[in-house]
Amino acid sequence: MTTDQFLPMDEKSATAVFAANGIDVTPRKDQGVFKVVKRQGLDGDRPMIGDKVTVHYTGKLLTGKKFDCSWERKEPFCFNVGKGQVLKAWDIGVLSMQRGEVCTLLCKPDYAYGPTGNPDKIPPNSLVVFEMELLNFEGEILTADGGIMRRIKVKGEGYSNPNDGASVDVHLEGRCGDRLFDCRDVGFIVGQGEDKGIPLGVDRAMDKMQRGECCLLYLKPKYGFGNEGKPEYKVGPDKDIVYEVTLKNFKRAKESWEMDLNEKLDLVSGVKTKGNQYFKAGRHHQAVIQYQRIISWLELECGTGMEQHKKIQDYVLTAHLNLALCFLRLKEFSQAVDNCNKVIEHDESNEKALYRRGEARLLRNEYSLAMADFQKVLEVNPLNRAARAQLSSCQSKMKEHQEQEKKIYANMFQKFAERDSKTGRTKRRKDESMRSGMNGEVGIKRRRRSQDCPS
Repeated sequence: MTTDQFLPMDEKSATAVFAANGIDVTPRKDQGVFKVVKRQGLDGDRPMIGDKVTVHYTGKLLTGKKFDCSWERKEPFCFNVGKGQVLKAWDIGVLSMQRGEVCTLLCKPDYAYGPTGNPDKIPPNSLVVFEMELLNFEGEILTADGGIMRRIKVKGEGYSNPNDGASVDVHLEGRCGDRLFDCRDVGFIVGQGEDKGIPLGVDRAMDKMQRGECCLLYLKPKYGFGNEGKPEYKVGPDKDIVYEVTLKNFKRAKESWEMDLNEKLDLVSGVKTKGNQYFKAGRHHQAVIQYQRIISWLELECGTGMEQHKKIQDYVLTAHLNLALCFLRLKEFSQAVDNCNKVIEHDESNEKALYRRGEARLLRNEYSLAMADFQKVLEVNPLNRAARAQLSSCQSKMKEHQEQEKKIYANMFQKFAERDSKTGRTKRRKDESMRSGMNGEVGIKRRRRSQDCPS
């Protein structure tokens, strides 16, 4: 069955034809979306809620009039399926398809453009027909570095999500390859999952989940068990792992705007201590979460009186300094510099901020800037041996860098000279060959002329 085969049609005929040739794919079986498969897809997986899908489509009215076509634009369309980003009929239809499948969907108004239609294109309360091809789909990427990918098996309820500090109850099933290594019900505080042996990626995905949701989390080593692995689970170093997570229940922590200043100050000391514990244990990502909570609570607070103002500022500046140290360990040098800058804006002679910024700049090969920072440290504290050693290291590395540049440019100029020399030799040979050829032709012509002359 093709779209054009039966169009134009009236609503009654269209419903009868699609009911006879296809299936009702609506969850309630209310005949709101009929699907007819034109070309079977590849056996295997289907998209899950939240997956990024790529489709081609043509949309037509029952009159046969075309109102949209991605094929003609030569531009496939991408969206996250099941998230309400597109027509309800699309979410339902695409979730029923396999990769490579081509199908035709008959969509009633409640699942398409409704009682208002689409001005100049689709009249109110219109049934519409879409021909769709599912080109590809992949899980929803939750982090900028692609380290956590989510695929939702069961959609959760409501619009609320756990936040940092929330209490959550989950069911976990962890797998490495085909082997199940972790299966349990567990409760933990979001941001402190490490205390219960929860991988960082599971902890970080919590604020994207809804109550009752069941999802698969595909975790790269950074968000799993890292380069240490997990010997008690017999998971080796640098292994990708998959966790199936069901969020059974949660209680959100108070947001910053829901707390008064005294509440925040009461909590800050414990959060800072927790961050320091994670840092000392080498859990730098987890430490970052704690220090960032302090900043989110207090950065915009002023307090009442000089004493309280100083207390707030001390907490904020210390959190920025600790974040800079964490980011140095995580090799995220730009973030380290940013946090040091926040401190230096308030205290331009802060020894730790200047030193840590110098470290980050040195590791980014910004030798002149790093030297300036270490020199400023020595102006603040001439007895700082570490800064003096770093200054010496800067000078050595700058010299090495300059020598390397000289070699690179010397080699470059040598290659240019060799190329020019080779080009010159080739040109000379070509010129000589041309002259030789011309002389030969002149001789032949002379001999021909002498033979043509009377004797």
